[in-house]
Amino acid sequence: MDLINYAILVGSGLLVISIFTSVISFRMGAPLLLVFLIVGLLAGEDGPGGITFNNPHVAFLIGSVALSIILFDTGFQTNLHSYRSAAIPAVVLATLGVVATTLILGVAARYVFGLPWLEAFLMAAIVSSTDAAAVFFLLRVGGITIRERVRSTLEIESGSNDPMAIFLVLGLVELAAVTHEASLIELARIFVQQFSVGALLGVAGGSAIVFILNRLRLDPGLYPVLMVGFVLLIFAATNNLGGSGFLATYVAGLIAGNRRLQGAPTLRRFQNGLTWLSQITMFVTLGLLATPSQFPSLMVPALVLGAVLIFVARPLAVWLCLLPFRFSRQETAFVAWVGLRGAVSILLALVPIIGGLPNAQLFFNVAFLLVLISLCVQGWTIRPTAGWLGLIVPRRTGPVDRLELELPGLSSLELLAYKLHENSPVVRGQRLPRWARPVMIQRKGAILSVHNVKTFQPGDYLYLFAAPAQLPLLDKMFGGTVSIADDDHAFYGDFILKPDVTIGALAEMYGLPLTIEQRSMTIGELLRKEFKELLEVGDRLTIGDVVLIVREVKDGEVTSVGMAVDPASVAPPRIPVFQRPHEIARGLARVRARLSALFHRWSGALRRRKARR
Repeated sequence: MDLINYAILVGSGLLVISIFTSVISFRMGAPLLLVFLIVGLLAGEDGPGGITFNNPHVAFLIGSVALSIILFDTGFQTNLHSYRSAAIPAVVLATLGVVATTLILGVAARYVFGLPWLEAFLMAAIVSSTDAAAVFFLLRVGGITIRERVRSTLEIESGSNDPMAIFLVLGLVELAAVTHEASLIELARIFVQQFSVGALLGVAGGSAIVFILNRLRLDPGLYPVLMVGFVLLIFAATNNLGGSGFLATYVAGLIAGNRRLQGAPTLRRFQNGLTWLSQITMFVTLGLLATPSQFPSLMVPALVLGAVLIFVARPLAVWLCLLPFRFSRQETAFVAWVGLRGAVSILLALVPIIGGLPNAQLFFNVAFLLVLISLCVQGWTIRPTAGWLGLIVPRRTGPVDRLELELPGLSSLELLAYKLHENSPVVRGQRLPRWARPVMIQRKGAILSVHNVKTFQPGDYLYLFAAPAQLPLLDKMFGGTVSIADDDHAFYGDFILKPDVTIGALAEMYGLPLTIEQRSMTIGELLRKEFKELLEVGDRLTIGDVVLIVREVKDGEVTSVGMAVDPASVAPPRIPVFQRPHEIARGLARVRARLSALFHRWSGALRRRKARR
């Protein structure tokens, strides 16, 4: 019992110390992951803590579970739209880039450490992949906003390059551990199996998470727990079926994070906290496992190998992989510089120890030193490097907080909080439509009634209820810095209609769901009925996939209506079969009349030119 209490005391103490030291690291600009590693080193057997921990199997288990949760959250926070421009170059970096880095760095390891070729390439393969946790945290938590294509390329690469690195390490360990030569065809089959099974089960697992969470009715506190259970289930099942569990959890997070999920904001908050816990636990555990007293003798060759990795192997591999994709020199240089090594490299360095290779401790110590070098040199300089290369872009404005509300019988709503900028449209006098009016205003710590506030001031916090689909419009109004013009299509529609157009004619064109009564009404009559004759500019009425927007009101009557259409979800205007021949004939007649007019105009100009001559 005393041993259990002591273990709980030590574990909780290290967790609290790591969190406290993170505050100092933010002020100093130090990479958080480096701080967590140092905490583990100081608490270990060679540090003041004196804790003896030398069980690589337990460390590998803890690191694998933590990394699977981190990779799921990495995919969960990634917007799927970013894949349109970044998926192919990122996958090339995650496969060919890892191989190229291994080959270049392996040659250097051969001569720096005097290892046989097989072991030299094994050492290189261990540190060949970038770390998703390090890249994700330093790009997002680090507080910099870089160009979307560059950021997406780095995050997708770091989330999907583990299978190639694992394949190389396992294959080379197998070659070094057995007396017979393994077939290259067999190793290639293992890689294809790891990648394909991991991707397929990741898609299936992510879809299952969405399907089950959206249909189960549980206590709200159980949804995050259930999601974590699914993540670990996907990870373990994929590994048992011969796939890459790390890739599967990343893909599952990508699928689940880009679909509508019940209680998504709560899930994101829980996942964020759990990811921090996993990050701290993993790096502190790996720090405890290291033996710093063995580092001094390896420091000089490790620095040489680190310099080759940072300044030669990674840049050359990135340049070769990105050459066909028209990245600028600045973008290529930044992708090369953010080749951060982290927990994945240290975890892979445990594989030779578990496999019982003769130089296994050397691989682990060198990998640990290379991770420290990478975090110190690259992690500490990401922000200045991005600024020097001109890749930092202004941070996207939006709500400072979001809370999803599940109200019985109603569609999902969110409570949004905005902090007003001095150049925000509403501060500059932009009229608020009724659907964007706040329910509460906080000014200098005091809560104000919305009925008593005549004008908004910079620094005001506005709270309002809205549907998720309205978020882009609200971002423009409350978070933007440019006034909303009358021709803004997002606010006032893509087309302008007269209020006397019948709803039936509109429904015929766009297939709108209407009642028999509504078909005979005009747009103006329908709007007046919907809003009880209290029409205001900006009022919006959604019918199917079409939104009608009040543009102008005079003497209580609508004089102009805007219409917004979603081209991705609305079918083209439909023409009944019995009308199509007549429509085609009229279209041909219009084309014939237009051509005839052009011919007469051209011939008249030709005759006048001849007469002048």
